[in-house]
Amino acid sequence: MFQAVSFGLLDSLNALLIGVIVALGVMLPRNAAYRRIVTLLVAGDWFGVFVLSLVTMLVFDGLGDLVQRALESPVFGILLIATGVLTFLLTLRSSGDGDSPLVRRILEPLQAPSAKTVLVGFILGAVQSATSVPFFTGLAYLSAGDYHVAVRYVGLVVYASLALSLPTVSAVFVGMVRAYPYSAFGRAFEWMRERQELMVKLAGYIVAVALTLFGAVALL
Repeated sequence: MFQAVSFGLLDSLNALLIGVIVALGVMLPRNAAYRRIVTLLVAGDWFGVFVLSLVTMLVFDGLGDLVQRALESPVFGILLIATGVLTFLLTLRSSGDGDSPLVRRILEPLQAPSAKTVLVGFILGAVQSATSVPFFTGLAYLSAGDYHVAVRYVGLVVYASLALSLPTVSAVFVGMVRAYPYSAFGRAFEWMRERQELMVKLAGYIVAVALTLFGAVALL
């Protein structure tokens, strides 16, 4: 269970969703419905992560002992280390620019709370998780663990919530900044905004180091 929780938390380092939340906090007018927009966005993202995790768990359970053998194979540890190294190199070479054309395009339908807000969140959650090695690795550990079937599938609710923990904290933090722009929250936000590239890259480095360490432990 520890491994599943750990990889779920790693998956919460979702730079794209956090970047969208921060951009909304900065760009939306003071009188805009920030709380409703972000609540719908995060809820949609959570649902996207949950649906993908449910489908993935059904597939992993159908594979049976093959998942357990894969986790116990040295190849699994090597793949984690290789992914960690690749993530490190990609982070090193990336610009870390949160104000990307992709973020600006995502922001277009998020100017007011609507069904589109939930849909955008759903797509972001599903796509981000589908391209996340920690997401699938955590589910593999959860599937291969000696847990009752009810525990595994109810646990998906917790797993999806873990994957959205950091974006949720970010949304609350940005909301505090909008409400109290001259408070300690506002000063901290301004400090991080001035170091946007550093913040984005730091998230990438944390994932890279964690994957490498988990891979090394798996080889022991």
